[in-house]
Amino acid sequence: MKIVVIGGSGLIGSKVVLNLRRLGHAVLAASPGSGVNTVTGEGLDAALAGAEVVIDLANSPSFADQDVLDFFTASGRNLLAAEAKAGVRHHVALSVVGTERLQDSGYFRGKLAQEKLIEASPVPYTIVRSTQFFEFLGGIAQSGTVGNEVHMSPALVQPISSHDIAAAVTEAALAAPINGMLEVAGPERVSLASLVQRHLDATGDTRTVAIDADAAYFGVKLDDCSLTPAQGARLGTATFEAWLAGR
Repeated sequence: MKIVVIGGSGLIGSKVVLNLRRLGHAVLAASPGSGVNTVTGEGLDAALAGAEVVIDLANSPSFADQDVLDFFTASGRNLLAAEAKAGVRHHVALSVVGTERLQDSGYFRGKLAQEKLIEASPVPYTIVRSTQFFEFLGGIAQSGTVGNEVHMSPALVQPISSHDIAAAVTEAALAAPINGMLEVAGPERVSLASLVQRHLDATGDTRTVAIDADAAYFGVKLDDCSLTPAQGARLGTATFEAWLAGR
């Protein structure tokens, strides 16, 4: 089966491409670097010719509010239109657990716009909503740093490894479209503040975490439900310690 992975050279995309090729599928890893640009439409028709499944893992190169919205809107419209034209039978997209609860953030407004385009398209779809990746903990810490302190919310999170996300996306792509969303999360629910402190300690970072209930997460004030999945989410297997040991 021909499967096109948009963003196939990224953190998740490269793992998904490898998973699918190991299973014997014909996989095209598509990105601007390979001549496929979903924002301009360049190369889309040729890339999607004969494809049965398209997996969209592309991300905005800029996190400025308007840039993110423009990226996901243009990319989503072009990609879904090209898929409908090519007769693609399943569109799979990666999104974020809690997107609708995080609308004070321009990034998550962009992700919600992307989800709505997918839902309105005639192409059958599955949206995989993931919790935060362990790989992003360094960036999360940096976002809350003031001097030698990292201001972090004590709100609960349930982070996941990129390998577990790639496995979930691979599984979703090979299953029938659900025309809905499925949530994927890590096996442990922990305080964001305590997890970031564990990450700093494990990486030899001398900064300390200041627990701050008012600390924003990329512009959003969190509670225990903001970034955690509902019951029934698919759970990955890698704990923080297991991920750290396998880096």
